Amino acid sequence: MLYILLLWLLLPLIFFRLALKSRRQPEYLQHVGERFGFYSIHSEKPVIWLHAVSVGETRATASLVAGLKRAYPGHQILLTHATPTGRAAGEQLYGDSVLRAYLPYDYPFAVKRFFLHFKPELGILMETEIWFNLINAGSDAGVPMLLLNARMSEKSAKGYARVKRLTQNALQKLSAVAAQSQDDAVRLSCLGARNVSVMGNLKFDIFPPLEMLKLGALLREQFGQRRKIFLLASTREGEEALALGALQQFSPDVLLVIVPRHPQRFGEVEELLKKRGFNYQKRSENKAVPAEIQVVLGDSMGEMFAYYAACDIAFIGGSLLPFGGQNLIEACAVGKPVLIGPHTYNFKEATRLAVEAGAAVRVSDAQELMQEAQRILNDGDALEMRGKQGVMFVSSHQGATGKAMQIISEALGSKA
Repeated sequence: MLYILLLWLLLPLIFFRLALKSRRQPEYLQHVGERFGFYSIHSEKPVIWLHAVSVGETRATASLVAGLKRAYPGHQILLTHATPTGRAAGEQLYGDSVLRAYLPYDYPFAVKRFFLHFKPELGILMETEIWFNLINAGSDAGVPMLLLNARMSEKSAKGYARVKRLTQNALQKLSAVAAQSQDDAVRLSCLGARNVSVMGNLKFDIFPPLEMLKLGALLREQFGQRRKIFLLASTREGEEALALGALQQFSPDVLLVIVPRHPQRFGEVEELLKKRGFNYQKRSENKAVPAEIQVVLGDSMGEMFAYYAACDIAFIGGSLLPFGGQNLIEACAVGKPVLIGPHTYNFKEATRLAVEAGAAVRVSDAQELMQEAQRILNDGDALEMRGKQGVMFVSSHQGATGKAMQIISEALGSKA
């Protein structure tokens, strides 16, 4: 009851938050009704519902969605999101082959309306999406609910432990939980989850799209075939400034490409480049990069695989400052050496395995980041070796999709 009361007290702030976010992303004011359970889309087929919050989770569903389409051609896949960027990524990946919508906020009336409208035969939550009223409503509606590709960091586990009864009640209503690692499985079990297994990480079951590789080759031509390309991928607030502050270590033949994690920060990073006096060019200009350009600002969405294909070495953002890191698997899959900072708790296991495999190098700060990048760029053998180790690292950890499909089959079988 206290949780529900808190939700009602926060209701006015939700509209304020949407309005505030819309100043940078106007899309936040689109489909607002869906966030409260009002939908205009329908399905004539039985629905398998999959929830992926934002871009990273949405891209991780690729192999799973492909498997669901093959195994259940008579069903309609509904993909729900929490952010406009996640929704846009779903559209880019799947077009009209899946239904897309926002998941409603965790108000009892909203989540109940969601289940009444779509009547899913199965619900699949990804990673750490534990919404108490949503799971309760699914249980009341008789919908089997799965938590797949689940991760639970120490930090998140401590937070959920503070509301232990709510967390335990929700987790025990899930039909199955499949974790990315043994550590994740143990933490989820300690919080009350039942039927817990380890499936690995869906993000390993990726294959760089051919069209992105082709676009990467085109970007490389624009950047300059003779220049060394250092990519700062998915950077977060403050990281660009740190990297630019240490850029003087680089030789002029190195081109820095910065791709901020969130599109609403493109303008902010451009202002930083102007203020620091760098010669820069924007990806959206879509033209050859002259030799005097020091930095390219990657102001485009959905092209990360292409950026990886075009670079020589990549730093994975969100790890230089305490944001928890981002997914490094995509860069490894394209065969590019990876650098990561000290803060990788969101991808702890994948990062540990990558470092052990020689596919990634951890650095402690921006100064060491630039020094290590320059060192590897100057060593052709190291560049090639670490790229190959990245590809082998990814291929050796694939197979999570098959395990997920088995769990889904069992859940749907139990409903039949």
